Amino acid sequence: MKKIGLLFIVAILAFSCLFGTLAFAQEYTIGLSFPSLSFAWFAFLEQAVKDKASQLGVNVVSLEANDEVSKQISIIEDMVIKKVNGVLLVPIEVEAVVPGVEALNKANIPVVTVDRRLKEGVPVQVLAHVGADNYTGGKKAAEFIVAELNKKFGESKGTVIELYGTPGAGPAIDRSSGFQDVMKQYPNITVKTQTANFRRDDGMQVMEDFIMSSPEIDAVFGANDEMILGALEALQASAKFNVQEVVTIGFDALTDALKSISDGILDATIEQFPGKQAATGFEILYNFVKDGKTPEDSVILIEPAVITKDNLDQAEKSF
Repeated sequence: MKKIGLLFIVAILAFSCLFGTLAFAQEYTIGLSFPSLSFAWFAFLEQAVKDKASQLGVNVVSLEANDEVSKQISIIEDMVIKKVNGVLLVPIEVEAVVPGVEALNKANIPVVTVDRRLKEGVPVQVLAHVGADNYTGGKKAAEFIVAELNKKFGESKGTVIELYGTPGAGPAIDRSSGFQDVMKQYPNITVKTQTANFRRDDGMQVMEDFIMSSPEIDAVFGANDEMILGALEALQASAKFNVQEVVTIGFDALTDALKSISDGILDATIEQFPGKQAATGFEILYNFVKDGKTPEDSVILIEPAVITKDNLDQAEKSF
């Protein structure tokens, strides 16, 4: 009887320890707010966050904002009411969501921005920003196009279309700045810029307009893959231009873009490693919530890479 009693006590203690460990691991809830699942890139980022949370035993409340600023602010305010332990935020615009971040600050809920940043100097506190170096990514896209035009013409000349992202979004601003800073060094290259709102349908429509109005199109840069894929559809449907003769590059290294590269249609895309962004941002937030540990750097930028048919294996995603 003593042995049975002892075994029972040991079993109870073991169960208590196991339960205690699980309870401790599950006590944190992190909110994730991002623009919209209609963008494939955010679906990938959301899954990467959930995978990391699962590894750490953390609950995640994930809500999309349908690309509406007012809805994103409402989501953030609801997270404050629910008293989440921290928020991982992909702001729709650099300034418009500041009221939501102010609400987080007042509630002493730490926030880390991922992918899209807030405007420098806004009166809010952000624990850290983790994202791609979008300015460098834009530069690399421009340098790729310049190199390909040199191969084609023997010099840096031609007409280049830039499909700009959502006005006011940090990545749109930074990618275009990097792209334009390279292109303005080449006076014989004409750049025509039009927003296509990071959307495939808009990319196709805007490209159709350029096809009708432009006597020459030598290259197209889409500031995300959705837009360049839409542009490719327009070029392929056009009798005016041969898509094989137009240099094309996107941004994001989405599965559809990688397949298009493999098929010899799209020339290149810029990989910004969303899985790495999500995991890094989540770990920073988790370590602060759990141990009060602040990151050594408040801004962590991951250098993008140009992906072509020659280095498809370096892309974070597969197809």
